[in-house]
Amino acid sequence: MTAINLNESSVRELNEKLQSGSSGDQFSVNNTVGKHALSVGLISEINVEINGHVGYYCAGMNQQANIVINGNAGPGLAENMMSGEVRVTGNASQYAAATAHGGLLIIEGDASSRCGISMKGVNIVVGGNIGHMSAFMAQSGCLVVCGDAGDALGDSVYEAKIYVRGEVKSLGTDCIEKEMRDEHKKELKELLKQSNMNHKVEDFRRYGSARKLYNFDIDQVDEY
Repeated sequence: MTAINLNESSVRELNEKLQSGSSGDQFSVNNTVGKHALSVGLISEINVEINGHVGYYCAGMNQQANIVINGNAGPGLAENMMSGEVRVTGNASQYAAATAHGGLLIIEGDASSRCGISMKGVNIVVGGNIGHMSAFMAQSGCLVVCGDAGDALGDSVYEAKIYVRGEVKSLGTDCIEKEMRDEHKKELKELLKQSNMNHKVEDFRRYGSARKLYNFDIDQVDEY
């Protein structure tokens, strides 16, 4: 285990050291005090444990690395993530995993607004609640919410799947409740298992695209 103290090292030095790590390496990052852009652009199967709160864009563009944040995360957590796993033991601010293409993001607490905006293949599991406009224009992947969802969930969603255990304040344009078939139950069960979330699949409902906005239709003009 390589320990890095941000009272002694700069963020640039931290990221350079992590980006040059080899598969299987383990790092511990301490004294974060809400600093921004920590552990970005990692491209190897390394393990990083961040002890403390982090600012914006932590774990951005992650590829292959396994990152655990023991604290809360600011805006843009795991933005444009490609693969690997990122776990936050606390809460996450707005637009977590925006435009992310793959991997697994786990937020054990709550997530703020626009969680999973324009997601493109990532799987996101939130242990608590999510804010408004989450999964806006979500193209593919899964958003699992073990608590409640705010206004305009799934607005203009494409083919992403949304699973919610609690209440949904309102659905966005072209987002509807959909049948929970066996393949969805299997997928959800696996994501809950990977995330260590102890909930019953039967307690969740599925939401997705009504597909009315895929092609322009004058009869649907008020929906655009």
